[in-house]
Amino acid sequence: MTPYVYLAAAIAAEVAGTTALKLSEGFSNPAPSAVVVAGYASSFYFLGLVLEELPVGVVYATWAAVGIAATALVGVVVFEESMDAAGLAGIALVVAGVGLLTLVSDAHAPAH
Repeated sequence: MTPYVYLAAAIAAEVAGTTALKLSEGFSNPAPSAVVVAGYASSFYFLGLVLEELPVGVVYATWAAVGIAATALVGVVVFEESMDAAGLAGIALVVAGVGLLTLVSDAHAPAH
């Protein structure tokens, strides 16, 4: 598999773990608590696979930014949390920053 498939899996697992963290009620609800542990463990496993081929800065920035955006979306859709214009702008800036890092910057290039 390509590292980007592993990165997508890492992001999905992290978002699932974070969603379950909300449902765990401070780790007092066993089933969601188990999903938290499994989600984060899976996420770090897949991140490890990605890091065999891609630079850590790009990988972590992408994982974090997409995870933030996806988790915020889950909050709005699943938990009916509100999102104002400032929140949307902040998330857009985070995603745009990662876009610059990965698409424009030489940070993803191997060191010479």
